Amino acid sequence: MYPQKAKKRRREQQLARLKEYIQHREPVAIQVEDDRTGMDLATLQRAFTNHLYYNQGKDRRFATLHDYYMALSRAVRDRLVQRRIATAQTYFEQDPKVVYYLSLEFLMGRQLSNNLVNVGLYEKARQMLQGAGLDLDDLIDQEAEPGLGNGGLGRLAACFLDSLATLEIPAIGYGIRYEFGIFHQAIQDGWQVEHPDKWLSFGNPWEMPRPDYRVEVKFGGRTLHYHDGEGRYRVTWIPEHTVLGTPYDVLVPGYHTNTVNTLRLWKAVASEEFDFQAFNAGDYIRAVADKTQSESISKVLYPNDNTPQGRRLRLEQQYFFVACALQDILRLYRRQHESFEAFSDKVAIQLNDTHPALAIAELMRLLIDESDLPWEQAWSITQNTFAYTNHTLLPESLERWPVSLLGRLLPRHLEIIYEINQRFLAQVEARYPGNDALAAQLSLIQEGPEKQVRMAHLACVGSHSINGVAELHSRLLREELLAGFYDLWPEKFSNKTNGVTPRRWLLLSNPRLAYLITEKLGRQWITHLDDLRRLENWADDPDFQHRWHQIKQDNKRDLAAYIAYHNGLEVDPESLFDIQVKRIHEYKRQVLNLLYILTLHQRLQRDPALDIVPRTFIFAGKAAPGYAMAKLIIKLITAVADQVNADPKVAGRLKVVFLADYSVSLGQLVYPAADLSEQISTAGKEASGTGNMKFAMNGALTIGTLDGANIEIRQAVGAENFFLFGLTAEQVAGLDHRGYAPMHYVHTHPELEAVLQSLMLGHYSPHQPHLFQPLMDTLLYRDEYKVLADYQAYLTCQEQVDRAFRDRPRWTRMSILNTARMGPFSSDRTIQDYARDIWAVQPVPIQLPPNLARAEPDPDRNGSQPEVKPAW
Repeated sequence: MYPQKAKKRRREQQLARLKEYIQHREPVAIQVEDDRTGMDLATLQRAFTNHLYYNQGKDRRFATLHDYYMALSRAVRDRLVQRRIATAQTYFEQDPKVVYYLSLEFLMGRQLSNNLVNVGLYEKARQMLQGAGLDLDDLIDQEAEPGLGNGGLGRLAACFLDSLATLEIPAIGYGIRYEFGIFHQAIQDGWQVEHPDKWLSFGNPWEMPRPDYRVEVKFGGRTLHYHDGEGRYRVTWIPEHTVLGTPYDVLVPGYHTNTVNTLRLWKAVASEEFDFQAFNAGDYIRAVADKTQSESISKVLYPNDNTPQGRRLRLEQQYFFVACALQDILRLYRRQHESFEAFSDKVAIQLNDTHPALAIAELMRLLIDESDLPWEQAWSITQNTFAYTNHTLLPESLERWPVSLLGRLLPRHLEIIYEINQRFLAQVEARYPGNDALAAQLSLIQEGPEKQVRMAHLACVGSHSINGVAELHSRLLREELLAGFYDLWPEKFSNKTNGVTPRRWLLLSNPRLAYLITEKLGRQWITHLDDLRRLENWADDPDFQHRWHQIKQDNKRDLAAYIAYHNGLEVDPESLFDIQVKRIHEYKRQVLNLLYILTLHQRLQRDPALDIVPRTFIFAGKAAPGYAMAKLIIKLITAVADQVNADPKVAGRLKVVFLADYSVSLGQLVYPAADLSEQISTAGKEASGTGNMKFAMNGALTIGTLDGANIEIRQAVGAENFFLFGLTAEQVAGLDHRGYAPMHYVHTHPELEAVLQSLMLGHYSPHQPHLFQPLMDTLLYRDEYKVLADYQAYLTCQEQVDRAFRDRPRWTRMSILNTARMGPFSSDRTIQDYARDIWAVQPVPIQLPPNLARAEPDPDRNGSQPEVKPAW
């Protein structure tokens, strides 16, 4: 024990000396070179030139566009580092409560443009580059977008990090530094083909490796149970193998604040990268086998889990990143605290869906096995520290892990989960004596031929807060999916409707509209989105409507140019841009949209003189590699596009486009160009959605069901400014209860029958007549997502869209009011709700020393007419 006591005494002495230094230091302790921190044009130019020369090793004669991008990125990062150090110093001095956001996905988007906007250097960078004969948009386009997320979950996490920093709330995000993110999607012969996302091929100037914070992660092996010399019951985990987690920090600046928080991403590396003995024996493969196996953990986002190996790798990923995060959180806490008495007062851990739920068992292991805390104290700390956000109503999306797999990979955690479950079920028995059915329903262990651990149940039991992400979603959690837990702990449940950051999704994505808004309202709306409400004062003004409409048309021309370049298809910007961009999934009902397109197509074939509003239907989204039906839906979209776009009878009136490889950057081009936003998921299936918010924020009108956040968007913008159709969640449940018969709708709607018949006869796949039969069988004999039941209501609602679009003043007024009433859907509001109701955290303003430059308003993004060029 003596060496440990001596080490502890030295740490106490070091900490005391450091605190004494901080308390008595001069106001300016470190002089920082101005070229690293200065915000004026001349200083930025010097910094850019220096980085080009000394970091890239190039001058103007040899530099490529990528060299220029790297030089500018490093110059901007210097200014972030200055603020990050000030932020870290302030947090150390004040010791505030910190939010730790655990998410398997962070879909951050390109960093250069966002960081330039947030730090107030966008226009200065453009001017500086123009003076050198360069274009900022060309440099932005050099950035490889980090695809560290699959869709809404990862993008929400990114929006939250932006808002946390903008609101000056201490926070760290934790995730995985995937070597290959979400795949690049190509379309070959109409089918999705996946290619590796090599986003790190040319380096990442925005990350900072932190090998000194490396941690060890254990896997496999066995546990040893014994009593120590003092008679205490102890458990030691003896692993089969270990992996090292190396953190890489990405700096996250707030908008025009001095706060720079951190996204810490973990890379898996082998504890022994090279077996020299095996190499000398000629076994070159075995010499690097440990390296290959270990590094596969952080190799790919969401490996295909249709195989046992894929399922094991997914579980390894989930444990790896929470084990790294928890060890790091404890390290940060122990810098200033010797006991765990204040842990839940200083640490708030948010679980972004069930992927990080193993963190509950891991924290218990660290507290009882590594820190010698009694179970009761450790469990109290754990419950008061964790909060859980549920993001799905689909039972198949609530993760379950086979007990056999969990026991092989994480034997100690399975023991802890069984102990948690035993104590929890004792509570259930005390509350509801003899109710074995309820106990089985709530148990963390699902019985059956293959026992499974229910990760959502672990998250509910181990957290002090459980929230949904839209009013309907939260109600369905309370009443259906998690009803038993709500009966036990109603105080745990709340709603926190999602939001999106207006900095990326309006200010950066739609500079023309941002300029017009700023001209009328000033700059405050950028951080106080409720200010947009004042746009209602100009909703009926003819001149303002004209300018609003022209901005929309300019944005549509940008997207039309992108489509012409990438798809080789000319589309008419004067047509109605009807857009559905989201992950491809049956419940999101891209097929319902397609049935409407086919109905229009067949109507025009029967009557070429039919008067309809010309439409361009635009789809985008990726299908999970192992989701065969979603891939077939993409093939159907492209097959319909081939037939419709080549049909002279509909020329100039119907076009169908599939945009490949949808991403954050492509979204920044798509959302501002949309006239109509398709939010048509089956009621009761979508948790919230955030694409619906991005579209409406940019002035698109929504056609949608009463699902997810659509309900609250409709309430906010007004029912008269929203195109509503379809069954409610209660009506869907009623249909299922009575016995749903899809064929009834086929027989009662002749147009629907004709469309389905054309698909079954191969009219849209002449070389493979039966290609879409699996999709037809699903619709005709099961139709789980009520596509056929909502078909006629959808067609009727689309007729209302047609009439409204023909009346330009009415449509433009509706568009203005949609944007004006989007204040509640800022992620700033969402984070304020979390901070107040769940985390109990306060803002911590960061003050820079007087000699260091602060972020200043950027004219280009705050009030002067922007120069707009398509980034693609």
